[in-house]
Amino acid sequence: MDFCPYWQDMGLARYGFGKIWGSQNNYYFLEGEPTNLMKGKFVRLALSVFPTMYNKKFKMDKYQNVQQKVCLVVIDGWGLSDEQHGNAIAKAKTPIMDKLCSGNWQKLEAHGLHVGLPEGLMGNSEVGHLNIGAGRVIYQDIVRINLAVQRNEFVTNPQIVASAERAKKGSGRLHLLGLVSDGGVHSHIDHLFALIRAFKQLQVPKVFIHFFADGRDTSPTSGAGYLEQLLQFIASEKYGELATITGRYYAMDRDKRWERIKMAYEAIIGGIGQKATVDRAVDVVRERYAQSETDEFLKPIVFSDDGRVKDDDTLIFFNYRADRMRQICECLGLERYKDLNSSVPHPKNIQISGMTQYNKEFPFPSLFPPVTHTNVLAEWLASQGVTQFHCAETEKYPHVTFFFNGGREVQFQDEERCMVPSPKEVATYDLKPEMNAAGVAEKMVEQIESGRHPFVMCNFAPPDMVGHTGKFEPAVKACEATG
Repeated sequence: MDFCPYWQDMGLARYGFGKIWGSQNNYYFLEGEPTNLMKGKFVRLALSVFPTMYNKKFKMDKYQNVQQKVCLVVIDGWGLSDEQHGNAIAKAKTPIMDKLCSGNWQKLEAHGLHVGLPEGLMGNSEVGHLNIGAGRVIYQDIVRINLAVQRNEFVTNPQIVASAERAKKGSGRLHLLGLVSDGGVHSHIDHLFALIRAFKQLQVPKVFIHFFADGRDTSPTSGAGYLEQLLQFIASEKYGELATITGRYYAMDRDKRWERIKMAYEAIIGGIGQKATVDRAVDVVRERYAQSETDEFLKPIVFSDDGRVKDDDTLIFFNYRADRMRQICECLGLERYKDLNSSVPHPKNIQISGMTQYNKEFPFPSLFPPVTHTNVLAEWLASQGVTQFHCAETEKYPHVTFFFNGGREVQFQDEERCMVPSPKEVATYDLKPEMNAAGVAEKMVEQIESGRHPFVMCNFAPPDMVGHTGKFEPAVKACEATG
């Protein structure tokens, strides 16, 4: 996925640009996570004003003599780079963006500590929307968790201790489930190692690891290397056991494709999948590569019947990003498993914990409970009586709602939302690189022309979602369809 780091901003392009932009524009480009704030006929506010807006002394009457309207367009997968190799944006024909870039614009950093991430870590959709919506730097869960690892605080973390005690008093078995890589978007392999060490110190008899392969935020065939790291760590600690391997395409679906989740679910609780011994784990994964089955799409590999989740077991999911953990947790910990129509008996009396809070409605405890972010942009607009409109297609709807609103499951007063369906007729979006950008554009144009909302915002997903497939030509088409 050579082109993935090259993120810029796009817009409604041929689907509606001409109806939106005024004659004088300022454009703000975030390098790492894309965002475009247009200032012109419909826009009277720039990013540099946002921090001021959150100051309670700032009042709307300051701008009563100005037509106060803001259009915020968040673009996933389009960035700035002088590098030409693998740069889908450079190859794409994007006349609208070219025209916009001929005016005034400013580059902003959107990675590392600039957006509350560890230094050197690339930005991502969740982080970008959270910081944009807050108007200030929001330190991410990964930073909080990293500090706990550095200070050796996992072994005293209340929920880790509680999980260890439950396992010891119960079946003696504890399962760690999550994405194993150093991509840093959803999880980090160092956190898994810290958990294994903590449960060893806390003397839990058996710990099983369910390895979700990445290949999306990392190289598509890097999983074998992470697997080697894990097996070497287990051997050095003389503690822990590899139970299953499943690609994130199945285990971490977030688009209600329950048939994908079912495959991961049945591997974890039923031991259904290709059988292999742990000493051949890396070889089996590499054999899959030879068959063009990369990390993200690895079908389940099961290493022992003992490693499946059984009655009275204790489970900890170690991903810290919430959106791709919700469905698998619903199936394992709530009644959703009934909708899978699986013939595998569901284990009784299991307990689930998450690294963070995956959904405030879930009854699962968190190792790192949420820190509430208040007075974010949407909340401030609501407090000022300003109506607003947030729009995205299915894949990015949580980003313009949950993440943009400070990581809170709240819809503020006079906040209207619109979810445009993402195409479901394709398995991966490289097969339909335009996705439903046109549908989002149409909704935005309708709202702008109606004049109902002084603030409108949307997300365009194609460059990001298609870029993550690692396929260059479809990524070029995604850029051309949107810019």
